Amino acid sequence: MNGILTDKVIVVMGVANQRSIAWGCVQAILAQGGTPVLTYQNERLKKSIQRFVPEDIQLVACDVAEDAAIQQAFQQIGERYGNIDGVIHAIAYADPETLKQGLVETRRTGYNLAQEISAYSFIAVARYARPWLTKPASLITLTYFGATRAIPNYNMMGVAKAALESSVRYLATDLGTEQIRVNAISAGAVKTLAVTGIKGHGDLLKMSTSLTVYQQSVTTSEIGNVAAFLLSDLSTGMTGDILYVDKGVHLM
Repeated sequence: MNGILTDKVIVVMGVANQRSIAWGCVQAILAQGGTPVLTYQNERLKKSIQRFVPEDIQLVACDVAEDAAIQQAFQQIGERYGNIDGVIHAIAYADPETLKQGLVETRRTGYNLAQEISAYSFIAVARYARPWLTKPASLITLTYFGATRAIPNYNMMGVAKAALESSVRYLATDLGTEQIRVNAISAGAVKTLAVTGIKGHGDLLKMSTSLTVYQQSVTTSEIGNVAAFLLSDLSTGMTGDILYVDKGVHLM
């Protein structure tokens, strides 16, 4: 079908299961006529997502902890499709011990791991995607309100997301002359695999829902729809921005 993403090739990084925000983005890309290409970290995750991803969607190995793996993934995608029109980076990680304790107890290894996977990986993705990106092109990452507010039990992940949001602004400045725009979606709390790793995630979800203006949680489909807009040529005037898709939680 024709849509705002017709003929566009979009790399989506971070699909874990059908509840993932990244999967909501894939569905929006398909609905708007785009061609999504999914990356996966390892064979275990590949087998998991193969259960629900249509066979005509290409899956490409990419462990963002290794620069060589990122470079190889984008080279493989670029050589197959000729170019890449956009990338969605929906990847974040902190080890369970670091997540469950307060920031003051965070060890150097836990701090570095969270920053490397959750923030630095977006910089590396931008670097290795760059040779294959069209003009214009769009890079998107996923962040959360905990980057700017101290959310209970979000701890080290909030610090990593703050670094990620800062990276968005500097990458947008670096890549602007190449017509590559860089933005982030600050998504409301959704029951995903990532959220269930946070201590007291049930209370966090209830609190987030109660603070929405609709008294109902945002959905992965709604987040995906905004991602589709940011990937499309309708958003060429926007870069370096953090777009809140949380049904008003950030207003409260």
